[in-house]
Amino acid sequence: MRLQSTRRDVLRGLAGVSTAAVSAAQVRQGRRPNLLYVFSDQHRACSLPGEEYNDAEAPALAALAAQGTTFTQCISNYPVCSPYRAILMTGRWPYQTGVIDNSYPLRQSEFSLGEAFQQAGYSTGYVGKWHLDARGAEGLALKPEGEARHGFQEWRAWYRTNSHQGGSTTFDPVSGKELRPAGYNATNMTDDAIDFIERNRARPWMLVISWNPPHPPFRDAPPELMKKYPAGDLQLRPNTVESVGRSGVGGSGRAVRTDLTGYNAHIEGIDIEMARLLRTLDETGQADNTIVVYTSDHGEMLGAHNRMGKRLPHEESCHVPFIVRAPGMPAKRKTDTLLGAIDIYPTLCGLAGIPVPESCMGHDLSGAVRGEDIRGPEHQFLMHVSKSQAGGGGRNHPAPLFRGIRTERYTYACGEIGRWCLYDNREDPYQRHNLADDSSRAKLMAELDGEVLDYLRQAQDGYPYRTARD
Repeated sequence: MRLQSTRRDVLRGLAGVSTAAVSAAQVRQGRRPNLLYVFSDQHRACSLPGEEYNDAEAPALAALAAQGTTFTQCISNYPVCSPYRAILMTGRWPYQTGVIDNSYPLRQSEFSLGEAFQQAGYSTGYVGKWHLDARGAEGLALKPEGEARHGFQEWRAWYRTNSHQGGSTTFDPVSGKELRPAGYNATNMTDDAIDFIERNRARPWMLVISWNPPHPPFRDAPPELMKKYPAGDLQLRPNTVESVGRSGVGGSGRAVRTDLTGYNAHIEGIDIEMARLLRTLDETGQADNTIVVYTSDHGEMLGAHNRMGKRLPHEESCHVPFIVRAPGMPAKRKTDTLLGAIDIYPTLCGLAGIPVPESCMGHDLSGAVRGEDIRGPEHQFLMHVSKSQAGGGGRNHPAPLFRGIRTERYTYACGEIGRWCLYDNREDPYQRHNLADDSSRAKLMAELDGEVLDYLRQAQDGYPYRTARD
């Protein structure tokens, strides 16, 4: 089940491959395309437009998908906020960067996505939730304009972002004074992003936007949108329970339908902001020269398997949207190429036609956006490395630590007490039948164990996997 070529072989060939992503028109203009990378927090793939048992309306995302390519199997390798962000920013695994859970700082020595684009001549910007410093939601000392963060020349980080209505803070880019604007924080972040887009037309720019919604709390979504999703009218996925314990597992407590009301309202809320961004590109004449990506750091269980939150190998937790609209590239496409968070950094470089750093551990999968028949990864590494900084109990958080594999067909994980789960996602898309104790699958699980061990070595991860197999 291994790739036909090694990662080093792939990386050696990436520089030549990546230049193909730049269209002939852009070459004639002598300018690389802009990149607008937008990701929300906790938006699961099964809550996209057109998915079964989904009521959330997102017409801007539907339109974006119709204009570009949707990766139907995008996997968050580590479905937790800070670890995902570190993987995105470095193209490297948690034990390589030191970001093994929320609120661990990303070392300045890492060669970041922002630096790669800055060195290629881009104006770089970051707006929104940062979550890559040691003080996390409390924020660190805010710095004035000119002091870049990991290659982002304009760094407009927001903190306390779980307070969606007026409680989030940012800073004045000149004075460094802390600001706490009123209103929906996704709207305020989008205001900052639009300002960046309008001011940076003179040369190629790269902008990352990180919205907090639909991350909880779910019940502070815009009230006018909450009214559109009465709890009693909402569909639940077949693997979902109506009430989940306050610890996030078992018992009774949280009314899932009520949370789903706010979750759907937040999704429509950020879709409205996505429409504003796309309209700005149109109005400034930059739509035809801008790569647009929409994705999320991880999903949300919302009562599936009697769980809330993330940190799990289940589809609701680790399967996320990934939609790309790129100049001169095919529209109305879906690809089942297995894309992981680890592949995003090199894929963005490939789309923009800039060199992929050798430090990246993933693959440039930009060929899938160009409509090429590429051979993507056969599997993605799944993990929950630490819960020392987990909300809702820290080390007592109910989600177990695990390592595992997601293939196009199977999800497999070993936890702290042995083989935990094996799901056939093709035959059992809601993962209601755990096959880990099925002796007829022993050979398959042994093969997947071998793949996990390969990833552990590659990722410099000392997880005692042999004890999980005893």
